[in-house]
Amino acid sequence: MSPQNSQPTKRRRLGGLLLSIIALSASLFVWLHFQYLLDWVNYQTYTPSASISSITAGADLTDEGKFAFYAAQPVLDGTQTFDTRCDRKEQNTAILGCYVNNRIYIYDITDDRLEGIKEVTAVHEMLHVVYQRLSDEEKEALHRLLEKEAVKLENDKDFAERMDFYARTEPGERYNELHSIIGTEVAAIDSELEEHYSRYFDRSTVLSLYKGYKQEFRRLEERAAQLVVTIEALASQINQAKANYVSSTNQLDRDIQDFNRRAESGAFDSPSTFNTERQALLARADKLKDERTEINAMVNRYNGLIREHNNIITESNELYESIDSSLAPAPSV
Repeated sequence: MSPQNSQPTKRRRLGGLLLSIIALSASLFVWLHFQYLLDWVNYQTYTPSASISSITAGADLTDEGKFAFYAAQPVLDGTQTFDTRCDRKEQNTAILGCYVNNRIYIYDITDDRLEGIKEVTAVHEMLHVVYQRLSDEEKEALHRLLEKEAVKLENDKDFAERMDFYARTEPGERYNELHSIIGTEVAAIDSELEEHYSRYFDRSTVLSLYKGYKQEFRRLEERAAQLVVTIEALASQINQAKANYVSSTNQLDRDIQDFNRRAESGAFDSPSTFNTERQALLARADKLKDERTEINAMVNRYNGLIREHNNIITESNELYESIDSSLAPAPSV
């Protein structure tokens, strides 16, 4: 081969080799960053509804948090379709949201008393997206921090029951759930965790929202519990007062009959003795009238407390029904 022809051939070979290297590098880049590229495409192609945009703003997400949230293309659903997307696992447990098949679904709770619940749910699910994309090293470091916080909460009955629920229904997802729960619901946490969460949202905002709607449940539960104690104590007091009243009334009746028999038989030796004993019986009768009035007042108060307790139970049931997706209306055509 002449020298004149070998030079272009070498160039073609080098060009082909360069293209191969570029193609290989591009393939390697895509393989290494596939999830990010997929998230970027999902983020760019997602158009949030006005409601989702409002939730995003209310949750005070950072740009990084918003990216993770929108990459999962969140859906706000207040129909029965929500239950087909988010598996309830256990029928007596309300599901507020879920992250499944790389999508976030949030139940559209409309009760004004639970303002902020959708924002907290959104952040909870967004943190699942974040956790899923952490490297093994990042997760290992995070697990140590989360476990320290979990130890602090081990005497919290609600927390323990919740983690037991996740252990039954989502085995192997302990740290994934801890990551979302601690981030959105636990006030005082390690500074390293605070720094981690600050990349995605303002915790002070979310904790305030969580505290707000949680207090509504707690207020009803605590008042109902207080009423039960008061009602039981008052019922015992009424029963004792009634028993005393019946016993005293029966005794007075016997004493009056005895008094009348003696009066009819002329057993009293003087008018003063008769009047003294008669006045004593009248005083006892007046005292029993006062006791009867007091008992009736206690019964009225008892009935009022029963009505208040029933109203609170009704209000509490309405509140829980508002977060029960199984009671959502069927989707419209």
